[in-house]
Amino acid sequence: MVYAFDEQFVLPISHDEVVHGKGSMITKMPGDAWQKFANLRAFSAYMYFHPGKKLNFMGNEFAQGQEWSHERSLDWHLLDTDYHKAQQALSKDLNHLYQGESSLQYDHSYHGFEWISYDDNANSILAFARKAKDSTEHTVAVINFTPTPHGHYRIGVPKAGRYQVIMDTDKTSYTGSGYANINEYTTQAVMSHGREHSIELQVPPLAGVLLKWLGES
Repeated sequence: MVYAFDEQFVLPISHDEVVHGKGSMITKMPGDAWQKFANLRAFSAYMYFHPGKKLNFMGNEFAQGQEWSHERSLDWHLLDTDYHKAQQALSKDLNHLYQGESSLQYDHSYHGFEWISYDDNANSILAFARKAKDSTEHTVAVINFTPTPHGHYRIGVPKAGRYQVIMDTDKTSYTGSGYANINEYTTQAVMSHGREHSIELQVPPLAGVLLKWLGES
């Protein structure tokens, strides 16, 4: 992020990292089957929430296990399995979210990005804000890279008011655990991360969550 906004840049899941014996993205993920897919969902959300244009290599959108090969087609039969079908559904939803959310599109200026928490190494949780160009619209991204959920995780936010969850990769429709049961949060006048207002989140395990500011309460 030191020089990210000095150039136009792409966030690729590159060709060279998923072939030639390096394995597909799903095979790189740790844990049991559920954790592997949850990790991939969190990773996918992180890429979409982060500034930068997106490039997803073929097969990753439904978590193909085999390495890609020019000698055969993709393993479309995997879509008969819930985990793979859910990853495809998430990929589709992230595409629509990226296309429709102006705060995620303003990715070539430091005015569109703001770190909230980048040093919580104890919990492996990142939080940052994305802001739309010439607008008060903004979103807050929270990504949990561990299988530990948090029922009362406080983060500072740019503005007071109401925040709606517009993406949660832990939803049961994505074969997640469905841990969080709150779809909207209201800020409290409690200092956190150097900001005057904060919210206390339910943070699901191995998941990415995006909240959109709805305005003042």
